[in-house]
Amino acid sequence: MPLDPDIAAFLRSLQRLDAPEPGKSAVTQARARLRALTVDQATEPESATVASTVVAGSLPARVYRPHNTAPVPTVVYLHGGGWVAGDLDTHDVHARTLCRDLDAVVVSVDYRLAPEHRFPAAVDDAYTALTWVARHVDAFGGDPARLAVGGDSAGATLAAVCAQQAHAGGLPLAAQLLVYPSTDMAGTYPSRAENGEGYFLTTTELHWFFEQYLGAGPASTAFGADPRVAPLRAKDLSGLAPAVVATAEYDPLRDEGDAYAEALRGAGVRVEHRRFDGLVHGFYGMDHVSPAAGEATAWTNTALKRLLA
Repeated sequence: MPLDPDIAAFLRSLQRLDAPEPGKSAVTQARARLRALTVDQATEPESATVASTVVAGSLPARVYRPHNTAPVPTVVYLHGGGWVAGDLDTHDVHARTLCRDLDAVVVSVDYRLAPEHRFPAAVDDAYTALTWVARHVDAFGGDPARLAVGGDSAGATLAAVCAQQAHAGGLPLAAQLLVYPSTDMAGTYPSRAENGEGYFLTTTELHWFFEQYLGAGPASTAFGADPRVAPLRAKDLSGLAPAVVATAEYDPLRDEGDAYAEALRGAGVRVEHRRFDGLVHGFYGMDHVSPAAGEATAWTNTALKRLLA
């Protein structure tokens, strides 16, 4: 399918941004660019109350609560940004939209970023936050049977890893939300070549993010096959929480996201999976850019709501 025309216009507009692409810039510039693409452009969807807090003693978080006072689901949300960029502000719209669409409490967590804090710092923070919220679920959504973890891009990778760790640790999850995750850093996939340039996230940027997260040289090679980095390489996926997996046609990460959905399904996990034709990495939360992206976001959130019903 051709690239969505609204997305194509958006990509052309990126050429006018002052901040350079992350793969060619310093870490501080990469972070500034993500904020320019999110905080400075997005409009806040109507939602209920929002409050800043700290979870697990030291991790900044933001809690989004619906107006519903009955017990509701709780979603621990992990932002994208290549493990290098992103924060509670850049993904405020994502959390607000989830809260509204699911009628759920969303706990958005600000984990430590690379290269200041390389792997496994983000993994450790994500799982620490999830288990802490699980122990205090009465203070959040209030329904321990409807706890989910989710994220987009790098956050989706962390969510997938958390779901595996939760199963291994005996923590029951109702669902996992994986929006265009990286699931096999060390793998070779056609989509990385087909969509490597000109579709928002480039393969050059992808490798740069991997290097910031894992380190260069032997460290990157050694960690690349670790299931905490590449959840597709886990030995056994059976028994994991039901999953929503959303991927995009013009995304370097498309094939490994699709492969993870199929691997989960093959292991007997319930999976709601859809590849969105015409869209690019980053479509989740791009309602203000493209109606097609808005429809994809709505489908993704509705699928998660079904799993949490």
